[in-house]
Amino acid sequence: MAAFYVALLALSVSLPLLLLVAWKHWRWGRAARHVIVVVLGDVGRSPRMQYHALSLAKSGFSVTLLGFCNSKPHDELLHSDRIQIVSLTDLQRLAVGPHILQYGVKVVFQAVHLLWKLMCAEPAAYIFLQNPPGLPAIAVCWFAGCLCGSKLVVDWHNYGYSIMGLVHGPSHPLVLLAKWYEKLCGRLSHLNLCVTNAMQDDLAENWGIKAVTVYDKPASFFKETPLDLQHQLFMKLRRTYPVFRARSESSDSGAERSAFTERDALSGAVTRLCGRPALLVSSTSWTEDEDFSILLAALEKFEQLIDSGECLPSLVCVITGKGPLKDYYSCLIHQKRFQHIQVCTPWLEAEDYPLLLGSADLGVCLHRSSSGLDLPMKVVDMFGCCLPVCAVNFQCLHELVKHGENGLVFEDSEELAAQLQTLFSKFPDPAGKLHQFRESLRESEQLRWDESWERTVLPLISDT
Repeated sequence: MAAFYVALLALSVSLPLLLLVAWKHWRWGRAARHVIVVVLGDVGRSPRMQYHALSLAKSGFSVTLLGFCNSKPHDELLHSDRIQIVSLTDLQRLAVGPHILQYGVKVVFQAVHLLWKLMCAEPAAYIFLQNPPGLPAIAVCWFAGCLCGSKLVVDWHNYGYSIMGLVHGPSHPLVLLAKWYEKLCGRLSHLNLCVTNAMQDDLAENWGIKAVTVYDKPASFFKETPLDLQHQLFMKLRRTYPVFRARSESSDSGAERSAFTERDALSGAVTRLCGRPALLVSSTSWTEDEDFSILLAALEKFEQLIDSGECLPSLVCVITGKGPLKDYYSCLIHQKRFQHIQVCTPWLEAEDYPLLLGSADLGVCLHRSSSGLDLPMKVVDMFGCCLPVCAVNFQCLHELVKHGENGLVFEDSEELAAQLQTLFSKFPDPAGKLHQFRESLRESEQLRWDESWERTVLPLISDT
């Protein structure tokens, strides 16, 4: 209740000033070709909202993108003359006082700060909002839209309350409050987008919200990486991460060698090393909805298979991302005494991540949806790079991963270890299952984000 009264006080103080700003914007009128995209999170780690901004810009809209600028977005976003990125201040939770008071102060600050930024921006025809996190953003964006004549578009990636429930438990008061808020305020939007048909059905049946399914699709820069670019990437990464360094020196003193590739000194031609390790890639936000102990246990079993004489390659396992549980899992990784497996956990530049996926041999996804209704975008990106995937199973994963067709689905570490054994048997034999999956992805002619967006989202906002 204390947080509620603090919120009321802050709103009563700031409201007169905000109304003056709104009056100024009314005089300018509604900007029919301007859209505000809101991410109450790190813009650089919100690819779908970056794609929305780019698609809007390509369709003739000017875009103001509000969010935290902790990581570098894609260059295309930074270089667009139609997109302006406005940084939000990320207030860290107070280190003193009851937990609920700390959380309440942060929410109040975010509400007032976001409202101020929205009111200072050029009036917009639409406000596109990522949810989660939707507390307090949904109510704030709706209120700003009412003052400035903007329509609110909520893009449902998941449910915020279900993510909170992973940390606090489903019956915690904060979780119940977040669910009530999300359900109530979600109905205030003019248009709703969501990421799966399962979520579309759930929103309609249990929330009274009609949404349009807009599947995540890979952007055009997610594609197979040519061998010469693979070599450049590996040589760049080897400066920081030893796993990319050559295991032995080349007999040609002028040759340039990584753990996977070699460039001839005279011809400049790049070739893959004979006996190279397999490159396994996973990406994560290091949160509670991804259990990396499953992968570590599977890697231990894979190492035991090599020790027992199985014809399997050594592995380089690259796990990319930032998040709260990274230190915890890094500690677990360092405790392992692998002989045939190397693991590193880098944070890659936005331009290097697609190149890494396009250079890898296998992707692994450990995302278990907190709601069971969203799909892992990392798998979408991997498929865009024609990278076969092993993914942990959950309720609606079948909307993306077709077991035995474009990848494999597993339930636990035992099953994942068996799949790694099958896929890497006699690696890199072109007749193997891994190569068959890659060929299947190449032949699928996957729809890309721009084309999908023009078919699904653009008609919904074409009234402007």
